[in-house]
Amino acid sequence: MNIIKRMITDESSTAGRIFNITIQLLIVLSLLGFSLQTLPDLTVRQRLLLRASETVIVLIFTAEYLLRIAYAPDRRKFIFSFFGIVDLLAILPFYLMLGIDLRAIRTLQLLRVVRILKLARYSKAMQRLSRAFKIAKEELQLFLFTTLVLLYLAAVGIYYFENPAQPEAFSSIFDALWWSVITLTTVGYGDIYPITAGGRFFTFMMLIIGLGIVSLPAGLIASALSEARKMED
Repeated sequence: MNIIKRMITDESSTAGRIFNITIQLLIVLSLLGFSLQTLPDLTVRQRLLLRASETVIVLIFTAEYLLRIAYAPDRRKFIFSFFGIVDLLAILPFYLMLGIDLRAIRTLQLLRVVRILKLARYSKAMQRLSRAFKIAKEELQLFLFTTLVLLYLAAVGIYYFENPAQPEAFSSIFDALWWSVITLTTVGYGDIYPITAGGRFFTFMMLIIGLGIVSLPAGLIASALSEARKMED
């Protein structure tokens, strides 16, 4: 029992390092198996082999999840933590698919890609990034709210400029929201665009604001990462 506890709770021990490397390899194998299952020309034997390997990996992930709960100092806190939820979502689709309508399986299978987030537990850089998001949480929430407001206001503005000239392309504010998203994110697919002078000037203003929307969160996260690195030192 002491060895199992060290594997789960002490990442610096030999048992802990071996356990962590094994789990990381299993995560990669699981994602590889998930991708291979989408190949169209697989034989029945190959599909059965992939399903069997998936079952074994999920059982190991399940044991890991239960052991982490068992050895957690605060079980409730772990269950509702980021990594606790990720660990649960990594195994939940497998068990739900055992007794569910086949039409819903595709949706549940998509949740299996959540397993890639399990790798974050074993990467110091990813842990630092997670800590940085916590540090800048309030600023990022404010930024997200401001962005949503700007998206809506941009959609309203371009609708009133362009609807009279392009009633099909900008038939409603909801259609204009697509334009505001691709404009404020500076993607600019070009599928819908303004043709009036007022609409073009408004688009120019939105593009200037969009440059700030793209760069601002990068600056916030970079600053938070620097602070998180100082906290580690």
